[in-house]
Amino acid sequence: MKLNWCKGFDGALGLCLFLLLLADCACAKANYRHIEKRILDSIIGPGRYDSRIRPHGINNTGYGPAIVNVNIYIRSISKIDDVTMEYSVQLTFREQWRDERLQFNDMDGQMAYLTLTDPNKIWKPDLFFSNEKEGHFHDIIMPNVLLRIYPNGEVLYSIRISLVLACPMDLKYYPLDKQTCSIIMASYGYTTDDLVFLWKVDDPVQVTKNLHLPRFTLEKYNTEYCTSKTNTGEYSCIRVDLIFKREFSYYLIQIYIPCCMLVIVSWVSFWLDQNAIPARVSLGVTTLLTMATQTSGINASLPPVSYTKAIDVWTGVCLTFVFGALLEFALVNYASRTHMHKQAAKQQRKWDIEHSSLDTDHIEDGTNTFAMKPLVHHRGDIHSDKIHQCEIHIKPQKSINPCKAWLNKFPSRSKRIDVMSRILFPLMFALFNLVYWITYLFRNEDV
Repeated sequence: MKLNWCKGFDGALGLCLFLLLLADCACAKANYRHIEKRILDSIIGPGRYDSRIRPHGINNTGYGPAIVNVNIYIRSISKIDDVTMEYSVQLTFREQWRDERLQFNDMDGQMAYLTLTDPNKIWKPDLFFSNEKEGHFHDIIMPNVLLRIYPNGEVLYSIRISLVLACPMDLKYYPLDKQTCSIIMASYGYTTDDLVFLWKVDDPVQVTKNLHLPRFTLEKYNTEYCTSKTNTGEYSCIRVDLIFKREFSYYLIQIYIPCCMLVIVSWVSFWLDQNAIPARVSLGVTTLLTMATQTSGINASLPPVSYTKAIDVWTGVCLTFVFGALLEFALVNYASRTHMHKQAAKQQRKWDIEHSSLDTDHIEDGTNTFAMKPLVHHRGDIHSDKIHQCEIHIKPQKSINPCKAWLNKFPSRSKRIDVMSRILFPLMFALFNLVYWITYLFRNEDV
């Protein structure tokens, strides 16, 4: 009939058939929308559905709890704050459950699912994030909410949200630490007799491939159940633990290497002359103040905690080494002045002895000086003199300590202190580094 109608258009048969095909498609779409509207009116129309009543339990019984399967897709993690102990995350949150009241005829597979634009018309689980500090939905350009209803009554509810979540941190090993930050979800009003949350069996947590954090790496994640019991009942709870490993390269460049350089610079004073007092004092005080300033800057970016952190051990020992180098100069200066005083006193005593011997062994008579010698020698004295001339004293050889012999090469005690410091300070600092890195890098962590 349509073909006969088109025969009246001379030379435009193809165009006529194309217009008829478009008209048939438009009618089919209009009919499809009409069917969709009729189905929605039949399941959630006025007087047909009460969103205040939860779905039936397992096997369509009113006794068991409603089962809600949950999975999340982590879109981004913007920051992890050590001071406030919180982190920001943007995620797509999905829930799936079955509500037999929403079942409909799929028209022999023609109606795969229905999309509902107003989620408030059906019942939804009363889930909340228990460790949330701040949060908001996304409404640009339209609310980022998806709700699908399948023919068997399955409901898929998906929403995009941004959250600021609390993350209690243990900074004992900072900055060589790993932190576990959780996303905790629980039912607010329904007990486990009415509502139970379960993780989706396949891929309960998905993470975007281009997730980049400035100072952390997402090492792994674990899904757990954390059902809580209060004085009002037992509530279903699920949790995902995100395990972050801190990137150490930043702290190596900004903290550890500069501290090592300051400690090594403080050792330069051991090689300066002990009489160069202004140079050695300036070097020691400058390195000490610089080290103290860097320590204060590190602590300013961290929360005040009651325990000792790994970075506190490092900066404390480095500060001790720098302070020890300054004290070493004070000891050298004291030993140098003591040595000078002893040398002066020794010269004074020598001068006094020489002048006193001149006074007792000479007699002055006018302008002439006569030396007094004994005129008579006793036989005993002559015999004893001969005996003393024949005596040979042999001292037993003592074992020579090589370290002591090497130190005796240096004339003063102050110089010996400087030489010993050149060896002992680097050795002790190297030993500290060995113990420090073995302790904190090869520790056993249960995360």
